[in-house]
Amino acid sequence: MRNRLLWKLLLTNILPVIGVIFMVVWLAVDKLAAGYFMALMKIYDISPSDIHQMFLTSVHRYLVWASLAALGLAFVLSFLLTRRILRPLSQMTAITREIAAGNFSLRAEVTTGDEVGQLGVAFNNMADRLGRIEQLRKAMVADVAHELRTPLTNLRGYLEALNDGVIPPTPATLRMLQEENLRLVQLVDSLQQLARADAARAYLKREPVVLAELVDQMVELYRLSFRKKEISVTTQFRDNGTRVMADRDKLLQAIRNLLDNCCKYTPQQGRVTIAVNRAPEGVRAEFRNSGAGIAREDLPFIFERFFRADRSRSRDRSDEGGAGIGLAITKELIEAHGGTVGADSNPGETHIWFTLPL
Repeated sequence: MRNRLLWKLLLTNILPVIGVIFMVVWLAVDKLAAGYFMALMKIYDISPSDIHQMFLTSVHRYLVWASLAALGLAFVLSFLLTRRILRPLSQMTAITREIAAGNFSLRAEVTTGDEVGQLGVAFNNMADRLGRIEQLRKAMVADVAHELRTPLTNLRGYLEALNDGVIPPTPATLRMLQEENLRLVQLVDSLQQLARADAARAYLKREPVVLAELVDQMVELYRLSFRKKEISVTTQFRDNGTRVMADRDKLLQAIRNLLDNCCKYTPQQGRVTIAVNRAPEGVRAEFRNSGAGIAREDLPFIFERFFRADRSRSRDRSDEGGAGIGLAITKELIEAHGGTVGADSNPGETHIWFTLPL
């Protein structure tokens, strides 16, 4: 309680007021003392004129010096206390300018637990988040440039060779050019899906849907893909009747992205377990797949856009992942419905889930 900013401000404002009240009381007492002094002089038949004047002069002189001392002390104390209170705010103002200039390394010094200290903690958290977003933005620009440069370079090289007659326009060459073109189309489609996911909150067409039915529908669509990699798929629908208010198409897209991840990152002859259960906060869908797992330091960022746990992994092959947008789209779509997403991973298994409110 003593650390609250309210008490600091009260202390800063009360000190001058106490000083004023003290001086007023002192003057009043002195005035009454002077009256009593005059009465005593009359009782003992002593001429009070000179002595009274000497008394008033002495009292006035001490009052002036006492007032100046009290005023100086109040000013010094108020200045020191106010400066101590405002120092973190001034520091955050300076750091804000540095952040605006692109320097995300500075943090505010938090030394108290009052409102200013809580503001400092929130400010540092914001700075951490902004720094992380800036890193992801730079990585995103580099990744998009890489994604575009590789197929465009291939297309340019082959088109120039075809135009110059260096290579013949064989079906194999045309098929390869078509695949490069499809890679570009897929990247643009992913970016468009991410943009639509960002705006999903404003364009949800909610209707009663059964989550287990939607998951089962998407699992059947991916049966062939799982069978090609000899992946065993187990479904556990303990809740197959609870309805949630959701946009069917957007929810199917979120489920598709998670199943696509399971198919891509589960090794040959691996296993996938998909479950739908009731939870205290709503209905929960869980997706588990065997594999190398995700490093603990990377786990908090797998839902970030364009994030890849393995930066050295090539995206040139379609079976090694896409642009790193799928989980980000899923997160946006689920949170647009008021739900939550999460993940954990251990060596040999990755577990991703989402929960929708009832």
